[in-house]
Amino acid sequence: MKILVLGASGLVGKNVLAQALAHPAITSVVAPTRRPLVPHPKLTNPVSDRLELLLPDGVARGIDAVVCALGTTLGKAGSKEAFREVDYVLPLAFARSAHEQGSETFVLVSASVASVNSSFFYPRIKGELERDIERVGFKSLTIIRPSLIGGKREESRFAEGIALRLVSVFAPILPNRFHLNPAPIIAAAAVNAVTTAEPGRHFRDSGSLV
Repeated sequence: MKILVLGASGLVGKNVLAQALAHPAITSVVAPTRRPLVPHPKLTNPVSDRLELLLPDGVARGIDAVVCALGTTLGKAGSKEAFREVDYVLPLAFARSAHEQGSETFVLVSASVASVNSSFFYPRIKGELERDIERVGFKSLTIIRPSLIGGKREESRFAEGIALRLVSVFAPILPNRFHLNPAPIIAAAAVNAVTTAEPGRHFRDSGSLV
């Protein structure tokens, strides 16, 4: 099985990449990034500052399944337009390209707050992406909706750090859907979804990722 991993330099994506490279059923991994990754015999790592420029070169050709863990923050992106480019435009472009070239399985790491009807920007973009990925027509589509993601990030996220500490303190009294979702568990759910490729649309909510 050959898979495409989007967002392989991020917290969840790094875990997906490591687990995919170690999985015996996955023979090859393509992971386009803006900075080079550590080489591996099973890894193909196209590098470009503009990932969309890799699509005409056939980066999605011959792919059996896609895991999309692309994502940023408004603060890091710098504007709503730049955020939408990373969290909506790029994932949808890669999804359409992969499907056109024969891929039948797609796994999207979304967010527990995703809602196309939300009046808030972040949840609405996540909801719009879920909706439009579903319209692409993959035979197997899994949408993973974590809450707060646990793990060590390369960059500091102040507000998220405060939220993580609060969740840790109040974890004993919080419902499962509000618990911390460790990045390795999210990644394991994604890798399992691509290797089983169960037909239909499936959701993994935060409560099942603790």
